[in-house]
Amino acid sequence: MGKRLLILTAGMGAGHDAVAAELARRMARRDVETSVVDVLDLLPLRLGHGMRRMYEEMVRSAPWLYEGIYQAFFVSRRPPPSSPLTELLANRLDARMRELPPDAVVSTFHIAAQATGRLRDSGRLIVPSVVLVTDFAVHRMWLHAGNDRYLCPDDRAARTVMERTGRPASGHAPVVRPEFRRRRVPGSVLRDAAGARPDDRIVLISAGAWGVGRVEETAQGLAASGRYVPVVLCGRNERLRERVYGPALGWRDDMPKLMAGAYALIDNAAGLTCREAFACGLPVISYRPIPGHGRDGAAAMESAGLSCYARTPGELIRALDRLKDEAARRVRARRAAALFDAVPAERVIGSVLG
Repeated sequence: MGKRLLILTAGMGAGHDAVAAELARRMARRDVETSVVDVLDLLPLRLGHGMRRMYEEMVRSAPWLYEGIYQAFFVSRRPPPSSPLTELLANRLDARMRELPPDAVVSTFHIAAQATGRLRDSGRLIVPSVVLVTDFAVHRMWLHAGNDRYLCPDDRAARTVMERTGRPASGHAPVVRPEFRRRRVPGSVLRDAAGARPDDRIVLISAGAWGVGRVEETAQGLAASGRYVPVVLCGRNERLRERVYGPALGWRDDMPKLMAGAYALIDNAAGLTCREAFACGLPVISYRPIPGHGRDGAAAMESAGLSCYARTPGELIRALDRLKDEAARRVRARRAAALFDAVPAERVIGSVLG
């Protein structure tokens, strides 16, 4: 009988789901039966749907409110407080796992990590629980000493996790689709979509799956410089796409091809899109990041030498100008490529499964 793996995610944007799906694909190739569950869907009375909508609206319309919540609950060296929501989710997850008991559980979202840690600590979860951290800046809501092992963005984050939980932690290679790791050969897909000339430097501006952030102003500033052609990636936000003056794209499944034709990526979330760009060898500049984990993630990536964090319009243009130096681009690309030399997440999880 083959091993069964339960992967927990949450539809907060698209990044957590994409990591869970790619991990499931890789584990299936190892003959592991995988199930992917959105923990928000386990909550009764459409609570999960309400949480998703509330978070989206805060990030879109009231970032100051999310910043306040983040500072109050996410930023601290103390363990997270006990929460009725976490206990409710743990109970619902316990009932779900009794229906089809897994041989191990992997969490790719912090609320799921809290629930599995609580279940493991109380003895209700008797199989290993692994947390795959998807944020570059590891906040305390990821951390619960009940979990067995942590897979972190890099070794520096892993050391922090070990200090604060006492649990084994290590860096792992980013979990991105294999198409992003193939040799980056510039094509015409992005140039055609942007209506750009052969010598134009096209800069992708990512607004995430929900199309959030002040990306319209960013695009206007780049266009006004006369040096770069901005293309805004609006995700599923069609209203944003209609508002952007200049090239703008909706949800796309051909991101590897788009990135192959880009000069740089401007990002505001420090999430999966950055890892995909790293895999492609595309330089990343963080600018006007969303509050909380987006801002802290941008700072963490810059500290690791993976990207540049521009704080002003002038800094953004200067950061893009520096990328004209091919030697500087190669240095950045080597640092990003080194992330993929770490142990693959599926190998660690396979060893946990036995």
